[in-house]
Amino acid sequence: MTNSIYKFLVIAVGLQMLFVFAPQKAQSQGLIPSFGDARSGTSGFQFVKIAVDPRSTGMGMSNVADIKDASSLYWNPALASQAQNSEFMISHTQYFADISMEYLGYIQRYKSFTFGGSIQYLNSGEMEETTEFAQRGTGRMFRTIHISAGVTASHKITDLFSYGLTVKYLSERLEEVEINTAAIDFGFFYMVGETGLRFSVGLNNFGLDATPSGETTRPALEGETTETEFEDTPLPTRFIIATAYDVYKNESLKAVLTAQITNPSDNAEQFSVGGELTFLDQFFVRTGYQFAYKEVQLPSLGAGVKVPIGNKDLHADYSFSTYDRLGTLHRIGLRFSL
Repeated sequence: MTNSIYKFLVIAVGLQMLFVFAPQKAQSQGLIPSFGDARSGTSGFQFVKIAVDPRSTGMGMSNVADIKDASSLYWNPALASQAQNSEFMISHTQYFADISMEYLGYIQRYKSFTFGGSIQYLNSGEMEETTEFAQRGTGRMFRTIHISAGVTASHKITDLFSYGLTVKYLSERLEEVEINTAAIDFGFFYMVGETGLRFSVGLNNFGLDATPSGETTRPALEGETTETEFEDTPLPTRFIIATAYDVYKNESLKAVLTAQITNPSDNAEQFSVGGELTFLDQFFVRTGYQFAYKEVQLPSLGAGVKVPIGNKDLHADYSFSTYDRLGTLHRIGLRFSL
């Protein structure tokens, strides 16, 4: 087992060194410009960066090379065809400030292909409007709504290699202003023979800038003013490379280590590691840590259980994440094999 862990760490360090140089090449080609913290807050559609499933967040968002369920539609469509069965998934995220997010995903296997559909929905709830002239509130209530809906096709060429593509419709609405656009996710998955080592490479939220439409009224010194022209909104494109390794496995126990590097277009590069212990192929314990996330001070935790129902399975998962100033996040999810 010690040799397995050493081998995994060597791979993870190698990936980290690779990514020191990879962003420079991507920048020169204009595909994924990355300027670190100087780009923070410069992209729209930030809700698509909120992880949707408790298993991934319980492992510190490090397991994109070890996803074989309907959450693959969010992370990397190539892994959808690695799922053993067709599946329906539903999850709920209790986000900060009473904001909630829901996710629905469905994958259908057909021979060597897998097709799927997903919806990610974030609702801010009712908020009272405040302005620089009415800092205690204007008495007016509003909400913001964010939706991502996608269709996926994934092809398992061999037991060791698959690829996938997702086409998504993205929409954000605030007051009477809407932003609508399309984006794609694309990815590959590769397993290194029977070694237990696997890799995943994916590109998320790639597309053209979105143009807001509508109008909004704002108070000014000379009275109310109506704005109808807005700047184009870039997408939060990200490039992910990840690895996973089965460090130990017998009839009753399985241990998996995962590592992931995320290169977003609107922030600095991020690195995360995690792990999962499986008991009797029925009980799961998870943890992970995210580096280069300023709000993250403690590891995330998660757990899950698989309940056989006839010849099908029901998976229930939960994760808990702590952020320094924002507080805690709770996620729950259910997955049904079909």
